[in-house]
Amino acid sequence: MKPRKSHKYLFLNNIFLCAAFTPWATPAHAQTSELAQLLPQRPVLIVVPNAAGGPSDIAARLIAPRLAEVVKQNFIVDNRASANGVTGTDYVAKATPNGTFLSVGNTGTHAINGALYKKPLYDPVRDFTAVAPVMTGGLVLAIYSKLPAQNFKDFIAYTKAQGGKVNAAIAGATGEIATNAIKMMTGANMNNVPYKGGIPAVIAVSAGESHMVLTNPSGVQPQIDSGRLRAIAVTGAKRESALPNVPTLVESGMDFTVDFWTGVFLPSQTPANIAQAYAREISRITALPEVQSRLTGIGYLMMPETQAQFAAMVKRDAERFRKIIIDSKMQQLE
Repeated sequence: MKPRKSHKYLFLNNIFLCAAFTPWATPAHAQTSELAQLLPQRPVLIVVPNAAGGPSDIAARLIAPRLAEVVKQNFIVDNRASANGVTGTDYVAKATPNGTFLSVGNTGTHAINGALYKKPLYDPVRDFTAVAPVMTGGLVLAIYSKLPAQNFKDFIAYTKAQGGKVNAAIAGATGEIATNAIKMMTGANMNNVPYKGGIPAVIAVSAGESHMVLTNPSGVQPQIDSGRLRAIAVTGAKRESALPNVPTLVESGMDFTVDFWTGVFLPSQTPANIAQAYAREISRITALPEVQSRLTGIGYLMMPETQAQFAAMVKRDAERFRKIIIDSKMQQLE
């Protein structure tokens, strides 16, 4: 199966002025690490299967220079954006498993794509070794500010009263799955309208063309601050640090959570000692105060899970989202 050139979903929402292919070299004084002893002497490619500026890209650019410092090799961030991150993720799945090819994956690439496509190019569990989580955060449910609804329950009631006139802007498969779950569990009456990315979706809701969107916090914060959008709920298990007054879906009466996480993966046949060495280094990096400060500044949290816990979470989420896709009769992609 080849990904369509014309596609419906794009995962990442924010486009910053970032190089799509960025190398980091190590300072000469850096201390040699265990990982450096295990890797071949060649540049390491960190593939981001999405455009520059989104969560996966931010994660890659946080860890790349810090890995370079201890490994004493170049770490190159390579953005290979495509529909739902399929192309870049598949590239790493089939790459040489020697530790010099990494993928920064996320909920979409490693928990959703396996069920989203009729004939997926890769198996997100079988074809990868989950190495280490980097960050996690819930999605924000934001609505057009001129709607009368002031909270989640009001909004659900509003959709039911409008007789199918409410549009949900869909910016990616994660957002669509969460939207479908809300519709199934609450009886909300909304039409899913796909947009080519988070920015067009947010613009459409800000203008009243559509009425709600589920996206990452940094993608809607400016519109919320300006009053063009109203945040009424977040999908994570905890409230977002950037939106402390916005309740979770659970607090709003819906027993449902979904987090958008990002983590590092290797091809499945990579030697275990290399994967373990990477896991230790990345866990050390994500615990650094300056890294945690950067993550909380964009509405995300560091994930403390071990390598084994991260692998179990990926598998669990893949099974969970497969069930939602089937139960909601979400159309699979070719």
